Amino acid sequence: MRPASSWKDLPHGAPLMSHVLQHVVLPGEFDREVLPLYVRAASGVRVRGRGSVTVEPGRTASFASYFNGFPAAYWHRSTGLESVTLVVEVDGRADVALMASDADGRARRVEMRESATGRIEFDASLSGFVDGGWLWFDIAASDEQVALRDARWVTSRTPQIEPRASVGITTFNKPDYCVATLAALAADRRLDGVVERVIVVDQGDRRVDAEEGFAEAAAALGSRLRLVRQSNLGGSGGYARVMDDVGRSTESFALLMDDDVHVETESVRRAIVFAAYCSEPTIVGGHMIDLFDRTKLYAWAEVVDEAPFMWRAEHAERMPLDLATTDLRDEPLLHRSMEADYNGWWMCVIPRAAIVRTGLPLPAFIKWDDAEYGLRARARGIPTVTLPGVALWHMSWEGKDDHVDWQAYFHARNRIVAALLHSGAPHGGTLLVHSRRVDLKHVLSMQYYPVALRHAAVPSTCTTTFVRPSGVRVRFPGSSPRLRMPRPMRPRPRLRPGPMTSRTCPSAGDCGCSRCRRSSRLCSTVRADSRRVSRSRWTRVARGGGGSRATTARSSRPPHRAAATSTCAIVPPREPC
Repeated sequence: MRPASSWKDLPHGAPLMSHVLQHVVLPGEFDREVLPLYVRAASGVRVRGRGSVTVEPGRTASFASYFNGFPAAYWHRSTGLESVTLVVEVDGRADVALMASDADGRARRVEMRESATGRIEFDASLSGFVDGGWLWFDIAASDEQVALRDARWVTSRTPQIEPRASVGITTFNKPDYCVATLAALAADRRLDGVVERVIVVDQGDRRVDAEEGFAEAAAALGSRLRLVRQSNLGGSGGYARVMDDVGRSTESFALLMDDDVHVETESVRRAIVFAAYCSEPTIVGGHMIDLFDRTKLYAWAEVVDEAPFMWRAEHAERMPLDLATTDLRDEPLLHRSMEADYNGWWMCVIPRAAIVRTGLPLPAFIKWDDAEYGLRARARGIPTVTLPGVALWHMSWEGKDDHVDWQAYFHARNRIVAALLHSGAPHGGTLLVHSRRVDLKHVLSMQYYPVALRHAAVPSTCTTTFVRPSGVRVRFPGSSPRLRMPRPMRPRPRLRPGPMTSRTCPSAGDCGCSRCRRSSRLCSTVRADSRRVSRSRWTRVARGGGGSRATTARSSRPPHRAAATSTCAIVPPREPC
C-alpha cells in the first residue's frame, strides 16, 4: 500500500472504546512516593486498583493531579473539540464536584452533584480554554465510605484518523529495562486497540532476547512483537529504522520510546488518541519525570533558542517541579498552554503523514536528531505539542551529564550541523560565542577531554556532505570507539599532593605525595581540611608525550605561610578511564 501523502488521504477513524479520551488511573501497586501524581489527599484514601480508590467518611480525594487532570486547553486548541464528558462510577453516597481553571491557575467550581451508588455524567464546554486551563473532579465522602470504581473523559466525536500505532524502542545494552517495558505494554489490555506492533531495534551485544523475562513478555505480545538486530547506529539510526518501517505500513503513527525508562502505559494510549484527534498532523510528545527522584518533572516543553541555537526547557529556571508538593491548585505555571519546538524522543508520537512529508531523522548517531527533526517538521507545517498527563520516568539531566564524556563530540558537531540547516539568525547568531563560553567553563573546571572533543567536532562539520534539504549523510559506524580511544591521552585530571617546599611530609610517608612516591591518593592533610588546601601553593602538571610541563601559581599569602602546608599536583590517572 502506498503511504498517504497528506492527513486527509489517511483512512478515517472508527469509534474507539466509546471514544474514551483519557482514563483516570492510579498506581498499579500502592506506592506512596508517586501517589501525589495521581490523586491528592491528606489521608483516608486507599488505592484498590488501576482505576479504583476508596475514600473514608469525611475525607476528600482530589484528582487535580498531573496524571488525572484533563488538559482542556491543549485538547481544544489542537483538536477543535467543543465539549467533553466526564463519566464517574461510584459506590456509596458522595459529593462529586467538577472543577476548572484558567491560564493563571485560578480554580472554579463548574458543577457539583450529590449522588448515591451509580454513574454520574458531567458535560463540560471547552470553548473557554484558549491560553490554558484544566478540568478535574473531586470526590467528598459524607457519612459512609465511598469507592470510585472508574472514571473517564469521553466524547461523541470520532477521531480524525484511526488511532493505530507502532511502538518503537531503540536499545543498546539495556535489556533489563527493555524487557520490563515490554512486559508493561503487554499487561495493559487497554492498549490492545491502539498498539498494533512493538518494534525493538537491538543494537547492542547484550541481547534483549537473551534477558530473563523476555520469553514471557514476547508470548504475551504474540505476533505484535518484532525484534530487529542491527549494528550500532545510535538513537537516530534505530529510530530511523522504526520510522521507515511505519512509513511503509498502514499504521497511522510511530511512537518512539527510549529503552532506559519506566513507562505509565496510560500515557501511551493518551498520546496516540490525542494525535488521532488533532485537526492536522501533529507530533505529540510526553514529559520526562526523574527515574530516581520519581516526583520531579524535568521537561514541560522543549524549545531551541534562536540566537545561540541551543535547546532548553521552557521556563527552565522553574524546573524541576516537585509534583509531590505541587499540584494543579498550587502552581500557576502548570496551567499555561506552552508552545514547543520539538519533543525529546524519550517518548514521542510521529504521524505517518509527517514521516512521508518530512523524511527520516538526521543521521547524527546521537544528540540533536530529535530537535532537528522537530524544526524540520515545523518548517513543513507540522507542529509539536507536548501534552500534559503524558509522561514516563527517565534519568534526569542532573544524573546524566553527558556533556563531559565522549558524547561531547556529538553535542557540538550536531548542534552546528542543525544550525547550518535551520538557523535564521544572521551569521549564526551567538552560537560560536556561546560555544567558546562552554569551552571556557570546561577548561576552568579542568575538564580538558570534552574540550578536545568539541574542538575536533568543528572541522568535522565542514566535511559533512549535504545530500538533500531534508537531511545530511554522515559516516558514523565506528565513531564512538574512535572517540573513546583518546580518553587515556586526555584524562580527567585529579588531585594528589605535590612536592613539599619545607619540612617532612606530615603524614609520615603514607600520603602518596611526590615525596612519598607511593599512591595517587589525596594527602591526608588535604582530605582533613579543605580550607588548608585553598591556602596552599598549587601546581598544575599536564603530562604529555615524553616529558612534563608545570606551571606554578603562588598564593597571595606570605611565603613562610605557604610553605607550612603541602602542595598538590594534577596528574592523569594511572589506569585508562
